[in-house]
Amino acid sequence: MAFWEGLLRGRSAQFESGSAATNCIELTKRSPSVSLNKQGAANGNLRVNLSWRMRTSDIEGRSRQGGKLLQNPLKMFQPEVVQAHTQGVVNVDLDIGCLYELTDGAKGVVQPLGNFLGDLNDAPYVKLSGDDRFGSPSGETIYVNLDQRESIKRLLFFVYIYDQTPAFDRTHAKMTLYPSNGPRIEIDLDERAPQARSCAVFSLENVKGELTVHRQVRFVYGFQAELDRLYGWGLQWGRGYKARSGER
Repeated sequence: MAFWEGLLRGRSAQFESGSAATNCIELTKRSPSVSLNKQGAANGNLRVNLSWRMRTSDIEGRSRQGGKLLQNPLKMFQPEVVQAHTQGVVNVDLDIGCLYELTDGAKGVVQPLGNFLGDLNDAPYVKLSGDDRFGSPSGETIYVNLDQRESIKRLLFFVYIYDQTPAFDRTHAKMTLYPSNGPRIEIDLDERAPQARSCAVFSLENVKGELTVHRQVRFVYGFQAELDRLYGWGLQWGRGYKARSGER
């Protein structure tokens, strides 16, 4: 009996330390915040990953559509809204971005649009690793140097649809935080917002040295300027463009 009790205690400690591969904290409406300090994860590099895929319901819808064409081949010559709908999901280009405010008052944005890639070892201590335009499993990643946490006042991570038909309601997007220690933190964009073009996903705030992640998941119909207005950043915005594929 003592052996089994010891084994169970060992498993519990493993999960509390975040060393188990399946250990995860999911931020929801009912449980929207977590302290990185209390997880022992307020230092090192914080990796923030955006990934997305087509919703299962859309894949099933396309499968049913194919079955109907087999039953009535003439329908393949008729224009179908569903075909355009599905194609739009496949081509959707979600981008990750981060508004930052430092303790010295400096403010700005890190994002693919405009090629504002940031810097990890110098201000703003936030760095975009690349721009994924095809929804690959690796997604897009931003790194935050938490060893410079004393210089960071607040960060707002967001996702937006670049130059495409709004399709948040047809994609399943997720942001995952990978701290240097402890469990990963997951935030699902699980609310359908058909006309939204941007979504504030979570904020990271430094209050008297304590770094706290707050779930936002707030969809808006505009872009960065509207997120700026909602969260009081006070930046000046203009029309931006991304480099063509293969250009930087």
